[in-house]
Amino acid sequence: MSTMEITIQSFDGTQLYFCKNVVSNAKAAVVIVHGLCEHAGRYDYVTEKLNKRGVSVYRFDHRGHARSEGQRTFYRDFHQIIDDVNVIVEKALQESGDIPLFVIGHSMGGFATSAFGTKYPGKVKGIILSGALTRYNTKVAGELPLDLPLGTYFPNELGSGVCSDPEVVSAYNNDPLVEKQISVDLFNSLGYGVAWLKEHAKQFVDPVLVLHGANDGLVSEQDSRDFYGDIASTDKTLKIYAHLMHEIFNEPTRDEVIEEAITWIEKHI
Repeated sequence: MSTMEITIQSFDGTQLYFCKNVVSNAKAAVVIVHGLCEHAGRYDYVTEKLNKRGVSVYRFDHRGHARSEGQRTFYRDFHQIIDDVNVIVEKALQESGDIPLFVIGHSMGGFATSAFGTKYPGKVKGIILSGALTRYNTKVAGELPLDLPLGTYFPNELGSGVCSDPEVVSAYNNDPLVEKQISVDLFNSLGYGVAWLKEHAKQFVDPVLVLHGANDGLVSEQDSRDFYGDIASTDKTLKIYAHLMHEIFNEPTRDEVIEEAITWIEKHI
């Protein structure tokens, strides 16, 4: 799998790490939007599976994450994360030409992706959400907004909740590109973002596949149920997997989940 890596300038000049795995005669393309504290490289396996099925893949690191610029795990305003996704989608649309483009967003990247679809409807052929933070039913950071001085940081304690596979957890905890701290500003931005997402739910009209693990301890599967019920999409599918934890694309039965996503994409080409 050959990866081409570049940096791309976001709307405010922040340089974002961007990589592409393009297949010849691709029938579709996908932008993958990663979650809090992680990075694009954790989606190599999913990318390989998509490539094998004739789908090109575009990935990036969020600002303040891994190889991208910006204050670490910090958002001043939730619109920054939405508009970063929009810049990447625009780039992917240019690159992929006439083939249909989809977006897959996980966790905080699921917030970013569902919010992108809400703010910029109709830009892509469809959206797939994985363990997406679309409400805030599990108060993983306590009640938001946190009444703490801006610029305060917490240690990243998400590791144990990401997956039931101990190898994935250990790889996550030892990954130098996984951010080790999270700013209060990021959590508060997401709190306001989720409220905004709920308020504008009827503006979400894109075809969507909403996937969630029933045993997700970081983001409640109730988020996905609520989001699914509130949006205005006429083409929407919700699937909650029994026994699976947060990273459904990394769980031992991940092939089944990835297959579900690819089949859905193929139906929407």
